[in-house]
Amino acid sequence: MYQQPAGSPPTGEPAFLVIGKLRHPHGVRGEILMEVITDFPERLKVGSQVYVGAEYRPERIRTIRAHGKGLLISFEAYQTPESVGVLRNQLVFTPSTNLPPLPEGEYYHHQLIGLRVLSDQSQELGHLAEILSTHANDVYIIRRPDGTELLLPAIESVILKIDLQQREILVHLLPGME
Repeated sequence: MYQQPAGSPPTGEPAFLVIGKLRHPHGVRGEILMEVITDFPERLKVGSQVYVGAEYRPERIRTIRAHGKGLLISFEAYQTPESVGVLRNQLVFTPSTNLPPLPEGEYYHHQLIGLRVLSDQSQELGHLAEILSTHANDVYIIRRPDGTELLLPAIESVILKIDLQQREILVHLLPGME
């Protein structure tokens, strides 16, 4: 999922997460095509409230249905293609508190960004600055205190423990990773 820096507290979980991007009006009943960015589009239901644009304007979903790779969505306040057209190219958000819980040992990216990274040799490596998603596995980009980066594959033999309470990740550096 994408996260919007604005509206998020400096530490902890973001207040809002991006779930889609509104593209263009469709038809004559005030529907607009939404590009889906969330992994959980099935949680969007008629009557649900979402937040639109940089101002996080609350909007209630009137209708929603699948369309190609996206969704056709309408909001209670917009009944015509002309009126809903003002939402074109705006992001759609949900509060981070609406996220479904993940299975034990799985984490949302926003929960991990900023955590301290320590080696199993008690060496402070830096903090998790970014996560790259690849086909094989995620890659954690660790920003070292000197500003350089260390790339770590998010695999069991490297990522030993994630402790959200302590805000730390314990890792094992394989030969050649330092």
